[in-house]
Amino acid sequence: MWVVFLLLLLPLSVNAEDLGELSANPFNPDSTSNPFGAGSPFKPDGLNNPFSPYGSPFSNQSATNPYATDAPRLYDQQGQYRGKLSANPYDSDSTSNPYGRYGSPFSPDSINNPYGAGNPYSPSSPTNPYDRGLRIEGRERVR
Repeated sequence: MWVVFLLLLLPLSVNAEDLGELSANPFNPDSTSNPFGAGSPFKPDGLNNPFSPYGSPFSNQSATNPYATDAPRLYDQQGQYRGKLSANPYDSDSTSNPYGRYGSPFSPDSINNPYGAGNPYSPSSPTNPYDRGLRIEGRERVR
């Protein structure tokens, strides 16, 4: 009985792992296009590191695994969900699903639509080479 009471008093927080920003800006240190920042192939949790859980072609959390179901999630600067950064063409939330909401080149919510969320002139677009792009979050961790 006392153990349950003590566990309820302990503060637990759930935080998603920050993996950087999906951006074409090579000067932003948080950009996956910066080879010395978040885009480094040596970053331990980097998307461009083939040995990290988020870059390995075999990890279920990887953006490059075509069968991954727990890929990193994308959010714009206002915190709105923009799908999963995934190579899985069958996942309904994947940016690689050509028929899904976040992967179709005709969907306004897709980063693959140059007139929608993928507009290179939009500040939160990952194709804009001068701005921040989309925030990438990995698996949630309990602290």
